[in-house]
Amino acid sequence: MANTPQAEKRIRRNDRRAAINKARVSRIRTFVKKTESTLAAGDAEAAAKALLAAQPEMMRGVAKGVFHKNTISRKISRLAKRVKALAAAATA
Repeated sequence: MANTPQAEKRIRRNDRRAAINKARVSRIRTFVKKTESTLAAGDAEAAAKALLAAQPEMMRGVAKGVFHKNTISRKISRLAKRVKALAAAATA
């Protein structure tokens, strides 16, 4: 239990921030899932569009501090690699 008014305020603020961060993480995961589902469907053009939509959202998560920069960079890199491979397979 908080012993000072400042500690009580921190608890309230932390609860608000946790809700905002949870929504932000959920939104990012949704964008990633859309990209992965288009990859699984084999639609190279839709996968490329989904990745272009997901990248700014993912980097915004980094800017807001809910993800580490290297984590998102790794995820974007792996998704881009899969999209590129699918596009190459579609043209070949």
